[in-house]
Amino acid sequence: MTAREVYEQICTEAKRVLVGQEEAFELLLVALLAGGHVLIEGVPGTAKTLMAKTLALLIGGSFERVQFTPDLMPSDIVGTNVYDMTSGQFHLRKGPVFANVLLADEINRAPAKTQSALLEAMEERQVTIDGTRHPLPPVYIVVATQNPVEYEGTYPLPEAQLDRFFFKVLLPPASQEVENEVLRRYHRGFDARRLEDVGLRPVLDESTIAECRCEVAAVEVDDGIINYITGIGQQSRHSSDLILGASARASITLLLGSKVLAVLRGRNYVIPDDVKYLAMAAYRHRLILRPEAEIEGLDADAVVARLLSGIAVPR
Repeated sequence: MTAREVYEQICTEAKRVLVGQEEAFELLLVALLAGGHVLIEGVPGTAKTLMAKTLALLIGGSFERVQFTPDLMPSDIVGTNVYDMTSGQFHLRKGPVFANVLLADEINRAPAKTQSALLEAMEERQVTIDGTRHPLPPVYIVVATQNPVEYEGTYPLPEAQLDRFFFKVLLPPASQEVENEVLRRYHRGFDARRLEDVGLRPVLDESTIAECRCEVAAVEVDDGIINYITGIGQQSRHSSDLILGASARASITLLLGSKVLAVLRGRNYVIPDDVKYLAMAAYRHRLILRPEAEIEGLDADAVVARLLSGIAVPR
């Protein structure tokens, strides 16, 4: 089965639960197959948790949710060694970070010390507890969420941690058409707290994901595409709208994400439209705007659009 066929199956299953979130869920899948993590920003009630739970069910993986709060400790996430009185030895009590899909809910409500507990897990796919390294599952993704309207009692994520997120996905409030369909489903008995009743079947497993990743690795990328991707990054570092442009990690994100997107859309080569489609999600959380640009009414997406318009598209 090709990655494209797997993608069509997983989208069909996801539509049994998710309404109007096709693009956001596609970005989650792209990040998963590329080995990245996703930061989702949206007001309460935009199906952020439901999306992460659905992904875990469709890959047949374990799911853990951590509600980030000011008093959350790093050991609450990674786990700790506990002394066993019977055996006289310490054994590891694993934290939720060892799940295949970890939902870090309202990540910006915890202080930097706790937020940083995820850095090693996200970058190295391991955690270190009392000097001992513990590997995380081969299929592993952190889905972090934050609320864009409540800033009281929050701690902004440091740039180094933001840069570790593959994509930042924005979830707008539902349109009336989407909300109508949500209500119809609840009227027919749907309950987001009882997804097992929906009968979702796993479409991906560890071996299928490995096969899809092999298919992604074989995707052709022309030198013109590579130059196009690095050109966006270079432009961001010289933009008069920005204090801080994107790091090289943003270019790597665009390259790997575009290869995955090409495979999901049935191609073995990357085209400029793949890069354009992912540019906003890959860049918006990595840029720091100048105050003058914000006064003009610009946001990160508008700046990315300017960057794209100033670069010749390869043919």
